Order: sequence, then structure tokens, then C-alpha cells
Amino acid sequence: MKSALRERTVEREGTSFPSATYAELILGPAYEQAKRHFVEPMLHIHRAHLIMLVEAGILPKSEAIPIARAILSIDAEEIRSSEYEAKFEDLFFKIEQMLIERAGDAAGNLHIARSRNDMGIAIYRMTLREKLLRLFEAGLALREALIDLMEEHVDTVMIGYTHTQQAQPTTLAHYLHAMADVLTRDLERIQSAYRCVNRSSMGAAALTTSGFPVNRRQVQQLLGFEEMIDNAWDAVAGADYATETASAVQLCALNLGRSIQDFLLWGTQEFGALTLADPYVQISSIMPQKRNPVAVEHTRALLSSVVGDAQTVLWMVHNTPFGDILDTEDDMQPYVWRAVDRLEGMFRLLTGVLLTMRVNRDKLLRRARESFASVTELADAIVRRERLPFRQAHHIVSEAVKELSRQGEASLSMLTLDVLNRHARSVAGRELTMAADEVAAALDPVHFVRVRSLEGGPSPDRMREAIQRKKREQETLKAWLDGKRSMLREAKEGVDRILREWVKEA
Repeated sequence: MKSALRERTVEREGTSFPSATYAELILGPAYEQAKRHFVEPMLHIHRAHLIMLVEAGILPKSEAIPIARAILSIDAEEIRSSEYEAKFEDLFFKIEQMLIERAGDAAGNLHIARSRNDMGIAIYRMTLREKLLRLFEAGLALREALIDLMEEHVDTVMIGYTHTQQAQPTTLAHYLHAMADVLTRDLERIQSAYRCVNRSSMGAAALTTSGFPVNRRQVQQLLGFEEMIDNAWDAVAGADYATETASAVQLCALNLGRSIQDFLLWGTQEFGALTLADPYVQISSIMPQKRNPVAVEHTRALLSSVVGDAQTVLWMVHNTPFGDILDTEDDMQPYVWRAVDRLEGMFRLLTGVLLTMRVNRDKLLRRARESFASVTELADAIVRRERLPFRQAHHIVSEAVKELSRQGEASLSMLTLDVLNRHARSVAGRELTMAADEVAAALDPVHFVRVRSLEGGPSPDRMREAIQRKKREQETLKAWLDGKRSMLREAKEGVDRILREWVKEA
């Protein structure tokens, strides 16, 4: 005898698939997601698969033409504006029914040697590759902005920090160059992820391929995939294309977040190095003087959310069965997309912030000249001039700085030859033969930067060489992006052209 609770549950949920709750929580939202992302990839797959069936001799062209006409008649916008209907489990069955209504039962032959398994994975990969190219383009724009700023700030001397303490003079161009190098590696990781993503699963069918003599290579090429996943099990079960993407995106967000921390610090009134342009600043509702750097704050927070979404992808794959499972398909994909899309947005936002900010060059140089950040060069000069061991020269300068620091407010101008000689006598047993002007030259932060002319150093000449190299690399990266987009565009246009020619000939 059924309880009243069970009867109410059956009444609410229904007696056939899908239950009301399952449709509300899973299938409805999945349909909304699919109609936003999957219409074009699905139609592209239908067209490519139909062409292959005909050319492989599996389906007569006379039967394929009505199907081709039906596929070409489907309006993507019509589907995007449609609502979920429980009688169709998902978008695939919705479109299949549309094709049958327009081409007759023969349209069912379009599914020969094919499964939603290999189709679904192909659709996910086609969707993700487009997102990765948009991400790459935004990252490339940020990289171009960094190069532009490097040129502008070759001579912008500032203090570099290690352990969050003043270390040595360098330039803003040197810092931006480091950022550009990290970003370049991030872009290379995105390229690597794209290669893993842009591989065709079509022809794997459910798990074991098919007894029909399909041409997997042809479908691969028609869909714009550069490679084919050889093993059919791997084709429907492998999820590393998504996890590699998540890992690349996560690492990029972590890397960029470290510089965001610096920009927020440098923009404080106490530091006073950067001033954000008005479009990126929010005024306090109560404090008239406030200029809140909200654009950079949002960037910091949203980069953290990118890290979180990417980590969710990794955890959703962790300890899952190696097979066709929803964990690595429907449920995981939105986290991959959100991480990629959000990172793209942060690339674009930060590009605008950096290109419009004002840098207080005078304050940065003054701070460098007032600090002890350049005394490494003084120790080096003592080694060269006095022929003393570096450790002794280091000790002389260190003791001189300590003496001045104990006196309270100390500045670089107080580090004179007389102060050095007091410690040279106790450390080296003699006074230095250097002249006062040699000491002053060694302490000049501009001189410090100029003589750091080794590979990777901040000297203006080295920076200009680096800028030219970065520009050449930029052209190579742009060519990669253009090539990938051209390949995808030509693949899509190619299958459309073939089907339209069939219909026209008929």
C-alpha cells in the first residue's frame, strides 16, 4: 500500500522520464546552456557527417539531398529563442525532430555510425576552441599593451623590491618586461591547450567506433580539427583537454594576480607611483577625497574566481570512472567556460587600466635617489677600484649604512667618502683611494641601471633590444591566431558550400 507521501511525490514528479524536478534542475538549464553554445557546432557536425556518409558510399546522395536541404533550413536564432520541452531530452533530439519533420524519416539515417557520445565531445571541443582563441586574442592585446608601456618607460627609474623590501634600482620597463615574459609563457600554455582541445572524437560513436566504413579523417578535416583522437574509448572518456585548459587558465590567473597586488600597492597615496584614469575609479559616497581603484580590485577578486572555477574542473575529474560520464561532460563544462571567459574579460579590463594610467616618474626617481637601494653598485665599485675582496667591500658599505640608519632619518646623500673611510679602516686596515665624485657616481640610481647591461638587465639599451624582440614575437603569436581562425572559418564555409551545391544541383 502506497503512503500518502509517495502518492504526492508521484503526482508531482510524474510517471515517465523526465521527472518534474529533474527537468527543472538539470534538463531545463542544460537546454538553455546548449542553445547558447551548441547550435552552430551541432549543425556543423550534421553537415560534415552527412558529406562523409555520402562520399564513403554509406548513404546515396539522392537520400542525402533532402537532409541537406533540411539542415540548411534550420535557423539558429529560432532555436536560441525556443523554450525547453520535456518531450525532447536535449537539444540533439530537438534538432533531430526538426530534421525529420522537414526531410522525412530518412533524416534518421544522419545518425548512422554516430552517437551522442562522440558528438557531444566534439561539440564541447568546438565550443572550447573558440573560447580559447578569444582568450588568446585578449591576452595578446594585453601583451601588446605591456610592450607599448615598456617603450614608454625605458628610462623610468624605480626601486625594485625583494622580500617586500627595497632592493635595487631598476626601471618600470624592466618590471613590465618580466610581466610580458610570464604572459608569453601563459599564452604558450594556451596554445598547448588549444592543440589538445582541437582533436576530433567523431567516428568513435558510443565507445568502439562502428561497423560502417566511415571516414574519420574526413570528418576531422571538415570540422576544422587538426588531429583525430585515435582510440575510440579515449575519444569519449578522455577529459584532459578540459583539465589542461583549466590548468593553463588557472596558472595564468595566479601569475597575473601577483602583479595586480603590486598595482594596488603602487596606486596608494603613500606609495604614489600610479594614478588610475577616472573611468576605472569609483568615488566614495561619504569621503570626497577618495579615489577607489575598483577596476583593479574587481580584477583581483575575479582572477581568484578563475582560479576557483579551474580548480573545480580538476576536482570534478578527480577519481571519476574512465568512461563516458556526465561528470566530465554536462556538469563540468560550465566551469571551464566561465574560467576562460572571465580570464578573457580580465585581460581586456587590465589592458584598458594599464594603457590609461599615469605614472609618477619624478616621485619614483626621487625615491630611488633618497634610498640606499643603489649601494650594491658602490660595493662593486670598491671592488673594482680598491681591489678588495667583495665580502670586505660589502662589509664596509653595510656598516656605513647601519651607522647612518642608527642616526634616525638617513638618506643616500649622507653616505659620503668620510663615512665609508671610517669603516674601511676597521675592515680593510686602510682608507679608500676613491674620490668623492666616484662615490657619488656609484650611488646614482640612473648609473646603477645603465651599467646593468647584461642579458636580462634593466639598462636602456637592453630594454630596447628586448622590446624589438617582443615585437617580433608578437607578430608570430598573431600569425598563429590568424592561422587557427582561418582554418576554422574555411572548414565551416567548406561544408556549407558542398551542401548548397548539392541542393542547387538537385
